Amino acid sequence: MSAPAPTWITATPPTPNGELHVGHLAGPYLAADVLRRFTLAEGERVLMTSGLDDHQSYVAVRGELDGHTGEEVADLNGERITRGWQLAGADFDRLIAPRSDRGYAEFVQAFFQKLYDNGVLVPRTRPLPYCVPCDRWLYEAYVSGGCPHCGSGSNGNACEPCGRPNDCGDLVDPHCVVCGAAAELRPQTRLYLPLAPFADRLARFWRDTLMPPHLRGLCERMLGDGMPEIAVSHPSDWGVPVTVPGFEDQRIFVWFEMAPGYLLQCDPDSARPTSGPVQFFGFDNGYFHAVLFPALFMAWDPEMPLARAFVVNEFYRLEGKKFSTSRRHAVWALEALKEGGADALRFHALRDRPNGRQTNFRSGDLARAREHLDTGWNGWLNRLVEAVRAETGGVVPGEQPAGDGWELLKARLTRLCDELREAYSVEGFDTRRAVALLDEAVSCGADFGHVHRHERERPAGRPPYRAALSGELAVASALAAWAAPVVPVGAARLSEALGWEPARRVDAAALTPPPAGTVLTLPDGPLFGS
Repeated sequence: MSAPAPTWITATPPTPNGELHVGHLAGPYLAADVLRRFTLAEGERVLMTSGLDDHQSYVAVRGELDGHTGEEVADLNGERITRGWQLAGADFDRLIAPRSDRGYAEFVQAFFQKLYDNGVLVPRTRPLPYCVPCDRWLYEAYVSGGCPHCGSGSNGNACEPCGRPNDCGDLVDPHCVVCGAAAELRPQTRLYLPLAPFADRLARFWRDTLMPPHLRGLCERMLGDGMPEIAVSHPSDWGVPVTVPGFEDQRIFVWFEMAPGYLLQCDPDSARPTSGPVQFFGFDNGYFHAVLFPALFMAWDPEMPLARAFVVNEFYRLEGKKFSTSRRHAVWALEALKEGGADALRFHALRDRPNGRQTNFRSGDLARAREHLDTGWNGWLNRLVEAVRAETGGVVPGEQPAGDGWELLKARLTRLCDELREAYSVEGFDTRRAVALLDEAVSCGADFGHVHRHERERPAGRPPYRAALSGELAVASALAAWAAPVVPVGAARLSEALGWEPARRVDAAALTPPPAGTVLTLPDGPLFGS
């Protein structure tokens, strides 16, 4: 009997036109890692994948603006992005490198060619902005103007604020991003994907797929307005070349390219998933994941499993303005990690994650998160270990957890664990709630300790006091397991200090003190926050 397919978790590949910033981490990447760690602790297999979006036109534009080649920009920032993931503890099982992975371009081209040969992709001649001073066709990052749907400032092909696609030629007052000149519209023949033939299948897919109301509303509005035709090739020299005769001077639209790229993430050999993924991405990428990719997969293989859940974040703002790599409005991940460490950054980013609403990063947030962990979490744990040292020489006492209020506390924390499991699950995924519950567990343990320090003075002797210490140690043991998906570095240190294996299940069974006689060993530095 074959083993069940692993839970496939994807996080949308970042564009290497700059480094990772805190907004990226607060969006798809740390959240995906939380689900990965929780699922692994359950004893299930996991495949977490992403890659680098090298062929985005934003990479080439950044190179032109900074006096570098697109390759130089992609290489420099790609290395910094992967290093940021590693230092933040976002551990991917597979990462796609479009410009260096053997067979990548050939598979993307074969995917594209099959859809063209099957009549799914069709030529259309429509207006496209052209910059006379630059002598260049403008699309995506090369052009800006007003969104034809919501009126907001937008680049070509998709609008970040409203999430809807555009055709570049329908932007209001289009301008060249590189030189700033007003663009003129000229007829250009490109290859298009008409979405109307997929409307009914997409509607059924949306009905059965977990997604937030904001994204569901976008899908339903597009369906109600009539599904558009999407340009999937552009006249350019950056990206994967089109192999269709007559279009060899064009490049495959990078968001089309990402669909076969996801299949290579899943299985480089068969390029066919055995189960639908849980996909993490920002709302500004919602149309691509919820509309374009499913339609392409339906056209490629009607039997292919599609995504079973979309976990979507809204924009994260920095001092009131959206984090933006291209506009260099950001707190860079590598700098933030150097300043505050992985635990503090993960704790704050997951506590402030913009799920269901936009949230705002402020100067000093990471320092405040580190102080919170040091004062609240480390403060309680240090007091507990010192109390055990004073009472038993640092050895876990033999008494079972007890004391006034222990049974109530145990019941409360058991209920809390059920809620925490829900917040870690695909169906109820909410890192803001998870962090709040972890904070509550710490407060419960600290309060129990403060109340029962008075047991030391009771005439009944020391056993009740040692039983209360065992109760606190049970809460600390639970924290070591329950907090691991959020702050894995500190949770591993706490597990080691208490004599537990790291990454235990998030369940009520973790609410158990270490075996009697275990010697507590605190590390030299802080448990959480470094």
